Amino acid sequence: MESVTKLRILYLYQYLLQHTDAAHPMSTVELSNMLEKEYGITTARNTISNDLTMLANSGLNIRVIRRTQNVYYYDGAAFELPELKILIDAVSATKFIAERKSEELINKLMSMTSLDNAQKLRRNIEVEGRVKTDNQCGYDIVDIINEGIDTRRKIAFCYTDFDVDKKRYLTNDGRKYTVSPYTLIWDGDYYYLRGYCDEREAMRTFRLDRIDRTPEILMEAAVPKPDDYDVAQYRKSVFRMYDTDQPVEVELFCHVSTMKVLIDNFGLDVDTRPVDADHFIARVKVCTSPTFYRWVFGFGCNIEILQPQGIRDEFERMLRIACDQYASKE
Repeated sequence: MESVTKLRILYLYQYLLQHTDAAHPMSTVELSNMLEKEYGITTARNTISNDLTMLANSGLNIRVIRRTQNVYYYDGAAFELPELKILIDAVSATKFIAERKSEELINKLMSMTSLDNAQKLRRNIEVEGRVKTDNQCGYDIVDIINEGIDTRRKIAFCYTDFDVDKKRYLTNDGRKYTVSPYTLIWDGDYYYLRGYCDEREAMRTFRLDRIDRTPEILMEAAVPKPDDYDVAQYRKSVFRMYDTDQPVEVELFCHVSTMKVLIDNFGLDVDTRPVDADHFIARVKVCTSPTFYRWVFGFGCNIEILQPQGIRDEFERMLRIACDQYASKE
């Protein structure tokens, strides 16, 4: 009998947690019918009322709406529905978190509300077609780097880039970088590590999703931060591209050093074709506003617009205007 009582109380609490909120309260009759139908437990309405009072007195957020027939609901949700929607949208849009990890995290967030609310959230989530990293170690990488920052110890890791066939390869001839980690920076949907690199003998920034496997925490103490270290000022120097025009397909002749940039913007399924060991052709849909032309110009000779001819001509026209403007001031 005692075990049945314990189970009854647990089932009641679980059901209130998953199925009720202020907009969906339940009466003792409904809860009694649920217990009998779902678990084969028969009980009186007064017993259920006493159980709910006991749960509330224990500090659990069980609320009662007093009326001719009292109704009850769980009021202890950590997040309101709009707050969960924002968090889920952020997880869905974030490129740093792999698709499988995103789905796992979204499911955990949905478990923090009622099943009815979770279904509403699920119907309003749009994730298809969003560019995601293929690195499955994101959580572990963040955790290890945080530990390195907190303990002021160096970390070591291999870093990756992409070749003309979109294949990852290890940079630095496969040797690990040794870094004194200072700051984790979230910018443009990605996490970055800012710190002092022993191999380069200078401050460097690393994209976390390009770190190969989980970093190793070394016993060696980290190099102290420079006196003039200012992460806020550094972030101001990072620029991103925004466009508002309708996208068109553009053919670009690219140096291999730009492959990672193409993948950052258009994903691993970007349409590319190798030309030789150092160059490839990419076909992408872009918004050909002045911002796009400035973006191409920033790569110098490493990205060339091939087609459509009209867009190539427009870029050339802008370059000539700029050259003429500077020439006229000599």
